[in-house]
Amino acid sequence: MSRSTVRHALTALPAVIVMSLSVSACSGSGSGDDSTVKFGYIGDYNGASLLAIAEKQGLWKKAGLTAEVKAFNNGPVQIQALGAGDLDYGYIGPGAVWLPASGQSKIIAINTLTYADRVIGQPGMESMKDLKGKRIGVPEGTSGDMILNIALEEAGMTDKDISKVNMDPSTIVSAFSSGQIDGAGFFYPAIDTIKQKVPDLVEVASTKDTGDSFPTAFVAGNKVPEEKNSKVVKVLQQANDWRQDHPEETIALTAKMLEVSEAQTKADASHVQTLSTADLVAKSKSGEVDKWLKTLGDFFVRNKQLEENPDPGEYYAGELYEEAQGGK
Repeated sequence: MSRSTVRHALTALPAVIVMSLSVSACSGSGSGDDSTVKFGYIGDYNGASLLAIAEKQGLWKKAGLTAEVKAFNNGPVQIQALGAGDLDYGYIGPGAVWLPASGQSKIIAINTLTYADRVIGQPGMESMKDLKGKRIGVPEGTSGDMILNIALEEAGMTDKDISKVNMDPSTIVSAFSSGQIDGAGFFYPAIDTIKQKVPDLVEVASTKDTGDSFPTAFVAGNKVPEEKNSKVVKVLQQANDWRQDHPEETIALTAKMLEVSEAQTKADASHVQTLSTADLVAKSKSGEVDKWLKTLGDFFVRNKQLEENPDPGEYYAGELYEEAQGGK
């Protein structure tokens, strides 16, 4: 149903930084602890903003929960941690949606629509044709891999037309900056880091030019109880609406959590479309969220990451999300 191994992935930020978001967080939270939430995230605006808000606003405590959060540099490794029972919840970008679609976790909430993915080339390269035969770095199995394959498909090319090199995000930053690779399937905010050394890099292709929607999501392990999922979804919805109403304050909170500048976080957030909880519920009920997921699933089938495109209802808990909003 899916690839047998999960490769390195999603952002060029330090892997596995442990941060407790509550003084009452317990280190001994076992699988039987329904009050402790073990939550993975990626260190960017999409992955961290709701967790920063939930902590600052005391939303976990109000729900009778304690959050233990851990930063990862990718989505697929979080899915592995969910399967091993080391996490209850995680955050993934659109390039990793094939993992819950293959049954390895469950989407409990859509977070944002993101348009941060690009194929970049060294100065002077103007199109995918210019990348033919060139060394292209990509964190395989992620949204960087996704945009590269979309761009190849639209250009009438395949990965056989390039020299595709699987690299972790931090290696792509250094390899592109030093000219060791000619291009990359990559994403913001890590591209901003490259631009500091290669300001004239070229954005050859972008998700924002495709006309499709690219959802980010929060996922739960398959064995997490539904009652716990419901509580967590309510916290995420409350944080989501606060983010919608307080964009500038959210940038400040997220920057503080990630220990980066507010300018960096604001630039990162510029590639993101947030939606209110009511809007997400409406889009879930109307089938629009399913359409987003089906479009991604079709791509994953073409890319041989999935053998078939399942009904989103098999892995997206839309009813849970709708019921949680109604129970506020």
